[in-house]
Amino acid sequence: MAQISPGKAVDRPTLVVGVLLVVLAGITAWNARTLTSTSTYGMGPEAMPYVIAIGLVLLAIGHFVMAFRSALPAREELDPIAIAWIAIGLAALIALIGFGAGFIPAMAVLFASTARAFGRRAFLIDLAIGFVLGFIVYMMFTKLLTLALPEGPLERFL
Repeated sequence: MAQISPGKAVDRPTLVVGVLLVVLAGITAWNARTLTSTSTYGMGPEAMPYVIAIGLVLLAIGHFVMAFRSALPAREELDPIAIAWIAIGLAALIALIGFGAGFIPAMAVLFASTARAFGRRAFLIDLAIGFVLGFIVYMMFTKLLTLALPEGPLERFL
């Protein structure tokens, strides 16, 4: 950790994450300016990127505050196997949606692989839980919000 004054250390990784969050907020806000308004009155969906940008700025402020405090907890060791499980889950999500399997099975695999990354060993049970959660999310988005999610054979049946 770098020293800013005697006895006061700066946590550089936390500071870097804060800077990256500010950059991401700026990109999000800049990109939101290019969206065309679809609402004739009030706020439309183009307001959401601004909400996300504000949230990212608030997270960045929290990181800056924590970077200059010296009472940070010790970091855990990097677990490459957990990262690999999450990467496998994301790759499977992209592949399943890309090859037309649909949203629900893709979310089930992502959920199960992420749970495995966090140490759970009940992969089949996690697949079932992910399937139920994916089904609920799919139904909420498609039926309640009338938004389109990737469809596969199962989703076409619903």
